Amino acid sequence: ISLNEASQRGVGDPLLPIDIILPTMSPQDSEAERPTAPPLPPPSPPPPGPPEYPRPRLIFHTQLAHGSPTGRIHGFTNVKELYGKIAEVFNISPSEILFCTLNSHKVDMQKLLGGQIGLEDFIFAHVRGETKEVEVTKTEDALGLTITDNGAGYAFIKRIKEGSTIDRLKTVCVGDHIEAINDQSIVGCRHYEVAKMLKEQPRGIPFTLRLVGPKKAFDMIGMRTRAPKSNEGKMVNGRETLRLRSKGAATVQEVQNEFEEQATKKVDDLLESYMGIRDLDLATTIVEAGKDKKNPDDFAEALDSVLGDFAFPDVFLFDVWGAIGDVKNGRT
Repeated sequence: ISLNEASQRGVGDPLLPIDIILPTMSPQDSEAERPTAPPLPPPSPPPPGPPEYPRPRLIFHTQLAHGSPTGRIHGFTNVKELYGKIAEVFNISPSEILFCTLNSHKVDMQKLLGGQIGLEDFIFAHVRGETKEVEVTKTEDALGLTITDNGAGYAFIKRIKEGSTIDRLKTVCVGDHIEAINDQSIVGCRHYEVAKMLKEQPRGIPFTLRLVGPKKAFDMIGMRTRAPKSNEGKMVNGRETLRLRSKGAATVQEVQNEFEEQATKKVDDLLESYMGIRDLDLATTIVEAGKDKKNPDDFAEALDSVLGDFAFPDVFLFDVWGAIGDVKNGRT
């Protein structure tokens, strides 16, 4: 009963039980009344790391090999885009550019631009010069030519073997672009396709080559450049190079280590021996595909995934696998 009801019953009633109802506290009220611990201080932020500096935009200097002012180019990821940038600077068509050399205006196949450019390299673009037609008659199975291409649809002569059929034709020079065989244009063909066409020409039957030589400066007129027989030179300067790729963006990477350099040279020699072509970028790609593989089957599968269009013969693959293994094991 409440206190008011108790008073109505009479205060004098003996031993009258009185129940006093105290107000109850809800759990919320209880929590509210309960003292709380002071809040923890916020965690201190992690110590700042080294500041991130964006890589500077890569800018390369360029000239036309026969003579021009110096231009500056940037923002390319493959050889075709590189030619487009050079053409834009000098107000010419990209199709005028036959190939580029690094740090030399001469037709020097040791300085040929392939898939890598040193970050300090100076690019010289060799443009179309004289067009000439040459009649060739095979007297032996091999013409004595080594073919490469510029990565943008032009195949050209990288090496002439001394004493060969082509060597006896003094109008044919290293650096000449092969534009047509018997009036059939081969512009857009890869170097291995052109080498195959030349190899298939029958002996004793004349055929015609239409060649385009690079334009020469006055101090180069009359020179017949011969590619060296020995080492193809490294095409990089400094510790890093810009690697141009046919698919995907260009990447900046370290120069090749000693193993990769030696293996690439051996593979490039095998490309010339089996296919009549020289291509350091192709050789580099082959070495990259094989350097971590444990057996020739894995190597062949990896190579087919990136270079299936070449349809390399099995004997070539085994020789390449053996060459890479020799370099790995110090048998150079």
